[in-house]
Amino acid sequence: MKTKRSRVDREGRFRPLPKAGNGVQLLLIQSVDHVGKQGDVVTVKRGYALNYLLPQGLATVANDHHKRMVEKHRARLQEIEKARLASLRQLADAIAKQSVTIEANANEEGHLYGSVNASEIAAALKAASFHITTDQVRLEGPLKELGLYTVKIHLHHDIDAELKVWVVPTVTGETTAGESAEKGEKQDKTKAERSEKAKGDKAEKAKAEKAERPKPEKAEKK
Repeated sequence: MKTKRSRVDREGRFRPLPKAGNGVQLLLIQSVDHVGKQGDVVTVKRGYALNYLLPQGLATVANDHHKRMVEKHRARLQEIEKARLASLRQLADAIAKQSVTIEANANEEGHLYGSVNASEIAAALKAASFHITTDQVRLEGPLKELGLYTVKIHLHHDIDAELKVWVVPTVTGETTAGESAEKGEKQDKTKAERSEKAKGDKAEKAKAEKAERPKPEKAEKK
């Protein structure tokens, strides 16, 4: 027979949370990018508190007891924060040495029929055992062509990693992954060669136009 669960069981260990406006009020145990510094009392959305800040041990309920505990153990918490930053820097180094390959449908010129976005890159990193959230993948815009890209992964307000992302043609029964990567590399090289040729043609055109300009006549000496 089913029994009615208590509110604590139903809502979780950290509820009820003190409300503040349209969100809840928490005390930050660690500094959080774009939220606040260690020891700050902040107002955040309930979902963000329950799904990220509280489970990660970054914040707790903002009551007088917890405020006194944070102040008392501030030095220890700062050591924990220092260790966390060191771990994030190691993660950034590991990501910088990593590359991921994402398959996409493209035409013969290398233009994608769709695009590669942040969620696909985050999923590729997760498959490589790097647990990065979608909002940590910082793209200047969707990737719309085959080739090699360098994508910034934001880990902390002063820690970023650069990830190499290969966008290659979708593998078919007649095409191996290695052939797809090779094709993507060749198309990337072709784009670079076209760019260099365009620069050279522009320089030659400018040189020719300069040569065709009539030279100013010299004034005759009296």
